[in-house]
Amino acid sequence: MENHNQNVEHENNVQEPVGFWSGMLAGSLIGGLAGATAMLLLAPQSGKRTRAKLRRRSYALRAQTAETMENMEDAMADARDKTQQMTDDARKQAEKLDKRGHALFDG
Repeated sequence: MENHNQNVEHENNVQEPVGFWSGMLAGSLIGGLAGATAMLLLAPQSGKRTRAKLRRRSYALRAQTAETMENMEDAMADARDKTQQMTDDARKQAEKLDKRGHALFDG
C-alpha cells in the first residue's frame, strides 16, 4: 500500500513524474517542427529567398553559439582557478591550525 503512488513524496511534496517532462519535450519538438513546416509552406516569399534567409540566420546562430561556447569555456577556467585557489587557501589554514593544535598539545 505504501508503494501505491511512487510519484508523490512524503509530507505532501508532490514530485512530477518523469513521463510528464519527456511528453512536454516531445510535444514541443513536434509542435516546433509543425510550425516550421507551416511557415515554409505559407511563406509570402519565394523558396529561394526563404532558403537564403534561413542560411543567413543559421550562420548568425552558429557564430553566436561559438561565442557563447568561448565565454562558457572562459568562465569554467575562471571557476577552476578560483576553486584551486580556495582549496589551496583552505589547505594552508588547515596546516596552520594543525600546527597550533600540536603546539598547544605539546606545550
